[in-house]
Amino acid sequence: MLPEALVQLAKERMAPYPCEGFLPGRGPKHPVLFFVGEAPGETEIHTHIPFSGRAGKELDLFLERAGVNRDEIFISSSVRSRPYQYKTKQIRGETITKKYNRTPTKAEVLAHAPVLDYEIDQSEPEMLITLGRIGWERITGSKEKITQVAGKVIEQPIQQLKSLEDNAFIFSEKVYRIFPTYHPASVFYNPGLRPVIEEHAYTIRKLLNR
Repeated sequence: MLPEALVQLAKERMAPYPCEGFLPGRGPKHPVLFFVGEAPGETEIHTHIPFSGRAGKELDLFLERAGVNRDEIFISSSVRSRPYQYKTKQIRGETITKKYNRTPTKAEVLAHAPVLDYEIDQSEPEMLITLGRIGWERITGSKEKITQVAGKVIEQPIQQLKSLEDNAFIFSEKVYRIFPTYHPASVFYNPGLRPVIEEHAYTIRKLLNR
């Protein structure tokens, strides 16, 4: 369980930004794998379950190939609220304006940093799996493109907030095993990534000796 003070702090820091809701991470105390995604979408904010929308079905396929169950993993994200933007579209001849998901900004990632730091510290996971560019950059601070690192096992310290009073990242003393892969939703826009992501899942299966 997240300390209520951390939740309130995150909500206060997010107040200036167009975001809604708050979704805590979910998983056991000492997970086999700790997944770091981007941010909840519309479905997740309503169900209060991480990766419960279309991308969640893709994540379930990934887990099946990796030989792990959801009850063995912790699912978190770089931002815990849903970042949105209003867009106006023509749908069946009718003009409709509604909220659509968007990529979180660096300021929004920073606002929720204490929450993710706490969850990782408490979980002590065997391996961190970053899903997509936002998760990769949040954990490592690296500017390398996800295409250059996806599918590789990387051992290094991770980014953590320096302090609750200082909005700057420093690196942890502890070294973590990190496995970057593509975000499950990436296959909706680039179907050619599906076999690549499948291979990443099988690589994790081998790493876990399953």
